[in-house]
Amino acid sequence: MEIPALLPNHPYAAFLDQVEKPARYAGGEVGSRVKNWNDVEATVCLAFPDVYDIGMSHLGFKILYRILNDDPRTLAERVYAPWADMEAELTKRNVPLVSIESARPLRDFSVVGFSLQYELTYTNILTMLHFGRIPLRSADRGENDPLVIAGGPTATHPEPLAAFFDAFVIGDGEEKCSEVALTWERLKKQGISRRDRLIALAKLGAVYIPSLYETAVNPDTGLTVVTKPLVPGLPSRIERSMVDINKYPFPDDSPAGGPEAIFDRMSIEIARGCTEGCRFCQAGMIYRPVRERDPEQVVETVLRAVKNSGQDEVSLTALSTADVSCISPLIKKVSQRLAEERISLGVSSLRAYGLEPELLDEIKRVRATGLTFAPEAGTQRMRDVVNKNVTEEQLLETAERVFSRGWGKMKLYFMIGLPTETDDDVKGIIEAGARTAAVGKKAAKGRAEVTVSVSVHVPKPHTPFQWAAMDTLSEVSRKQKLLLETVRPHRAVTLRTHDADASLLECIFARGDRTLCDVLERAWKNGARFDSWDERLKLDVWEEAFVHFGIEREKFINTLPITAKLPWDHIDVGLEDGFLAREYRKALQSRLSPPCGKVAGTFVHHTNVEDAEADKRRLVCYDCGVACDMTQMRTERITFLGALGAKKRLPLIENAPTIQPIVDPLPPSDEPNDISLTIESSPIETEVPASAQKKRVPAPPRSARGKRYRFVFEKIGPMALLGHLDIVRELPRVLRRCETPAVYTQGFHPKPDMTFSPALSLGVLSVAEAVDLRINADYSREDLLALIEKMNKNAPAGFIFYDAAQLSETDLGIAKMITGARYALVWAKSALRDAGAGADVYAWLTQKCNELLAAPSFSIRRNIDGVGKIIDLKKYLRSASVAPELANQPNKLGGLAGDLAVVIVDVDITGGGSVKASEVAHALVGDIGHRAVRIALLAGEVTNVLDLANIKKPVRIEAPVAQPSADGHASPSIEAAQPAAT
Repeated sequence: MEIPALLPNHPYAAFLDQVEKPARYAGGEVGSRVKNWNDVEATVCLAFPDVYDIGMSHLGFKILYRILNDDPRTLAERVYAPWADMEAELTKRNVPLVSIESARPLRDFSVVGFSLQYELTYTNILTMLHFGRIPLRSADRGENDPLVIAGGPTATHPEPLAAFFDAFVIGDGEEKCSEVALTWERLKKQGISRRDRLIALAKLGAVYIPSLYETAVNPDTGLTVVTKPLVPGLPSRIERSMVDINKYPFPDDSPAGGPEAIFDRMSIEIARGCTEGCRFCQAGMIYRPVRERDPEQVVETVLRAVKNSGQDEVSLTALSTADVSCISPLIKKVSQRLAEERISLGVSSLRAYGLEPELLDEIKRVRATGLTFAPEAGTQRMRDVVNKNVTEEQLLETAERVFSRGWGKMKLYFMIGLPTETDDDVKGIIEAGARTAAVGKKAAKGRAEVTVSVSVHVPKPHTPFQWAAMDTLSEVSRKQKLLLETVRPHRAVTLRTHDADASLLECIFARGDRTLCDVLERAWKNGARFDSWDERLKLDVWEEAFVHFGIEREKFINTLPITAKLPWDHIDVGLEDGFLAREYRKALQSRLSPPCGKVAGTFVHHTNVEDAEADKRRLVCYDCGVACDMTQMRTERITFLGALGAKKRLPLIENAPTIQPIVDPLPPSDEPNDISLTIESSPIETEVPASAQKKRVPAPPRSARGKRYRFVFEKIGPMALLGHLDIVRELPRVLRRCETPAVYTQGFHPKPDMTFSPALSLGVLSVAEAVDLRINADYSREDLLALIEKMNKNAPAGFIFYDAAQLSETDLGIAKMITGARYALVWAKSALRDAGAGADVYAWLTQKCNELLAAPSFSIRRNIDGVGKIIDLKKYLRSASVAPELANQPNKLGGLAGDLAVVIVDVDITGGGSVKASEVAHALVGDIGHRAVRIALLAGEVTNVLDLANIKKPVRIEAPVAQPSADGHASPSIEAAQPAAT
């Protein structure tokens, strides 16, 4: 059945509003880049094998997107894994998966490049290839099919995906992305065969081509390993690519907006690599050596990113930000620059262990969104095994510092299933949590809660634990029961454990070989999708696939001989032969290795030039094989500290104030810093310190609350596919991009003071939306028109402002003045005729309108949170009449075009509710696909919300006077049906 298209010429136009979060696929975000395909040599589709909400936050995606689109020879577009509802629509309608920017099928690109972050996203890769109309297996691709390539951390153990990828980039991708794409496309244009093009890529370095290497079964393990290249001149081991990250400034203009991302903030990478050497951590091994970004570059990037994205939170990220040499002065400088902009600063993985007191006092004065620490193990012996250079004394000292500063909760991350673990070590996890809670209770002089979150250790390739066995499911279950028994007496400790089934599958594919390719494909064909989502994991499907191919899973999870060749040994991540084995042996002996790049025995770097220059001791290096210039490293750190003005040790802040609610005093520069600290690992729910909750800050006088303005705007195209809360989140970003001095609300989480017109259902277009804003400026009419123009340049596609006016304090707010709304219900005439309307569609619709209006009541059933509720539609419906004049005016129908039929309806909006446009449409003609457009907000007879002279008190809606149209059908006047001039 034909339905008018929300997005003209988009292959998903007819059904996008029928899937969850349709904006995941619509594009139009601020910061997205759409280049002309005819102007470039090579086209690249960056593919993230998880849902948009997760992929939008990925740093590597942002880096490559910027590099490829800044290069005039290449372009980059994006695609994310389709969620289950979208996959069902693609299957039913036989349409391909397309890119976000230009809606092109994946098969049209020169290169499709996947980001491999996690083993449990592998089935999504096959989904994306299938719907992208690309043959799943490399061996089945023809001369004109795209190059399918991958990079990322799990590309360092690629064999379970070897059959599906043409190539893998090993290491940093900044220098390789353009080189690979251009080489591939240029050789194709020269008529070079696909195989010879792959050989050419393999010779570029840091590119692994699975089809060009021979394999054999290793007798010691039963695992299939790579033995040698099939083509002379190719390397037997593929060395990684490594770049100077300061040559590639972090992007400050990435796509932002759309449906809310999981990590909805502007994240800035400040360093790559880690000094700590935790033996379970793959990232800490494969990203060596530590490379820090110039802090001045970071500060400038942060400021530009805030301006370009409009987001209200910036996060500084690294594997361990506490071990970035200038982190203390960097946090101070960035927070000072962001404070007056009301931008929160998030700092991930910031260990409190051993941090300088002045930084802790800085933290004390600001609001934090999460306090999370990762001791990893419950006993000192086990912390030595994993090389976690943290003592329990430091953990308890941290707890005392945190709880004494007003927080009432702390979260601790641990693992079970580590090598040499005993039951005492398992019970030690709870006991460490209990001791932490006891210290916290004493320090807080009251209640202190500690959440202990325990995951299952998965031994990963390229780590010292790559040879260790993973605990069996039964052993994990036994240890989790032991945790539950141990935690019972400790009421202040909350225990959270994780299902081990997904972890076991992760281990199999992390340490797997090429025999798993068949298993992966069969599981995917039988419905395996989004395996990293607990509710989506289908264990029975995976069980059937392993059994079908006779794959013994134990060989992937049992202990591996140190002397055996492993399926990932042909990938050289830069570590010296024997280094990982030495670390493994030290782990089995419970021996520590000190952090590299620091003086032995120190916990954090010097925070000022004076101390750094005075310390002449040697930096630790334990010969991992990565070439580090310790002299250059020391010099660079001193240079960075000097650039940030950290010349001498700062005095401690005496009696630093506890966290205060942030209100809206003027001028903005007088506001306290608003920093969101996430300490060690991922953020958790906001915890406002108890001491802050007891203090009230008086509201500023009304005269300090700025001026009220009403803006009217359209919500069409991609914006019609965003929910109301997404719109509420997007408008402040537009204001920040325009540097508009918005007035903020009071409380712990201040937001711009704004009130919107009544929310619309997803997929409903509108040319008559309104929002009341408070702004710290007195704008003239000319100023407002200039601001509107600026807002439209900084708004996502379909978010269009067209008028505004200043409100007096006596003018009714938008929420109080609205008494109703006018909608245009739009059908394709062909759909109505198919439903039995006959040749005269408008005569049929007129009859339907008259029948509905004549009915004394019309009951409809509405489901609210799964509970059915009966509503009388006639209680809210005031008028319904055909409007053929509007059918050929797309600008008045939110862009809808075609052979259309239009009915105008007026509905009441009361304190008791209203009726949806879709409900009226169904009452009129039944289940015939339609579109709805809000064309006016009503205040009694007033249809222009900027007609302030006539909107002084609430009035009832009166039905519009019907005017005869040219064809004799009743229709309201066009003037009355439209909002103020656009």
